[in-house]
Amino acid sequence: MKFIKPNETAVFALGGLGEVGKNCYVIQHADEIIVIDAGVMFPGDDLLGIDYVIPDFQYLIDNQEKIKALIITHGHEDHIGGIPFLLKQVNIPVIYSGHLATGLIQNKLEEHKLLKKTKIIEITEKDVLPFEHLKVSFYETTHSIPDAYGVEIETPNGRIVETGDFKFDFTPIGRPANISKMAHLGAKGVTLLLSDSTNSEVPGFTISEKAVGKGIFEYFRKAEGRVIVATFASNTYRVQQIVEASVKMGRKIAVFGRSMENAIKIGQRLGYVHAPEGTFVSEKEINRLPKNEVTILSTGSQGEALAALSRIANGTHKQVSIIPGDTVIFSSSPIPGNGHSVNKVINLLYRAGATVIHGKENNIHTSGHATQDEQKLMLRLMKPKYFMPVHGEYRMQKLHMKTAIDCGVAKENCFICKNGDVIALNKGKVRLAGTIQANDVYVDGTSIGGIGQSVIYERKLLSESGLISVVVPLDMKAKKLASRINITSRGFVYVNDSEALIKAMTHKVVQLTNQFFKAEQQDINALKNQIIRGLSNVAQKQLGREPMIIPIIIPVDKK
Repeated sequence: MKFIKPNETAVFALGGLGEVGKNCYVIQHADEIIVIDAGVMFPGDDLLGIDYVIPDFQYLIDNQEKIKALIITHGHEDHIGGIPFLLKQVNIPVIYSGHLATGLIQNKLEEHKLLKKTKIIEITEKDVLPFEHLKVSFYETTHSIPDAYGVEIETPNGRIVETGDFKFDFTPIGRPANISKMAHLGAKGVTLLLSDSTNSEVPGFTISEKAVGKGIFEYFRKAEGRVIVATFASNTYRVQQIVEASVKMGRKIAVFGRSMENAIKIGQRLGYVHAPEGTFVSEKEINRLPKNEVTILSTGSQGEALAALSRIANGTHKQVSIIPGDTVIFSSSPIPGNGHSVNKVINLLYRAGATVIHGKENNIHTSGHATQDEQKLMLRLMKPKYFMPVHGEYRMQKLHMKTAIDCGVAKENCFICKNGDVIALNKGKVRLAGTIQANDVYVDGTSIGGIGQSVIYERKLLSESGLISVVVPLDMKAKKLASRINITSRGFVYVNDSEALIKAMTHKVVQLTNQFFKAEQQDINALKNQIIRGLSNVAQKQLGREPMIIPIIIPVDKK
């Protein structure tokens, strides 16, 4: 980076700014690079056919000999989901991660056949990682998954703290956050704080996870039939509380959904999901049990069309269907953009006769991210000189900056950055130095980055307007059509009901073909473009809409 002086420390994000997902933060001093997290973001409805959105790793590809380590704050997909795609492009010498995250990463790399591509070392908050210029240490935080850490990076130009995902829960499930260590960091002096912005719009404190456990148990106690619970598979603490409620009420548990099955297996193997032997039963066994002795633990809390709960709700699941008397609990909140899908599933469940428990007022869900008062507490503990809100959309970053200013950080010392913006630390002072490439990269099947905006646009056009293909056989010697023109429609019109349109299109292609043969030079590419424009005009004139048009010109040599 030409805009970074040799003695300066660079800080930038390849993902996680202006968005919720694909978190990836980079600290560089001289020839040392530390990467914090490598997550994915799940595509919106506008990214048709895309499986994941991942950070643009080009800078790391170009500078991979400088990378010393990948540090993982915790085991959620928006922090570890991009690791297989990173390892396919970049040599990462070692990954440092907590106990649960290590198990999840190993499982992920095994699926991708990448276990031998790097070394994974398990860390605790007691560990210190000394490099030549940088020193990395950890402190424990509270989140919706065990073994979540904040990261401290000591540099020649000041101390950087990246909070990871956090909340303050004074009656947590699992170990409490190490508030004294956070305060100690603040006392030593934090030059730059990068802090989780997800819940900057939400006032107050989050509900304790323990209170959610009590709320869930109350619904289990009242339920007379089966209890079906949908939650995030990655919310390990919530899964354990659902298991405990089931055991207390004498219920067996059947697990539906591949991600939930994997989460339970890994959680049990690593000691985070505890249940008496025989608690978990197969899908077939629940049909032989009394209804009041059955819990179904399912994926699909976000209304995903192919998830187990959606298929149960719409009657397409092979093993389970809703019956009157079922109680369905959504132990989650809809991610922004998923509200419509969730409501659709809830309506289907009600229609099938289930009692559905959802919404904040029922104490069945709490966020794993700090709300405004918790963000204030973090700021007061860390007392940063400079502040950079991360892990959030722009409005979230903006509100988090306002909170930081209210907590004593000077306005001119706050940086709302976008992915690729580079901040430079120099002897305790911070400036915005420049920008590097940090675009969204799309994963489609096994293709990484092979799908660009033009392909996405074409898919969108196909989904909205349909397709017309036109096969035009040309006798180049006789300079006429070799046989009849064949027009096929997919998702635009039903050909048998649109004779007038097809006739007009055929007439237009004949007209353009005649002009083509009369020209001094026959340019087939030019004819294709003329057919596209001509048929678009015909469709627009007759129907007021334009499909994607694909002309297929076949030169035929008739002897």
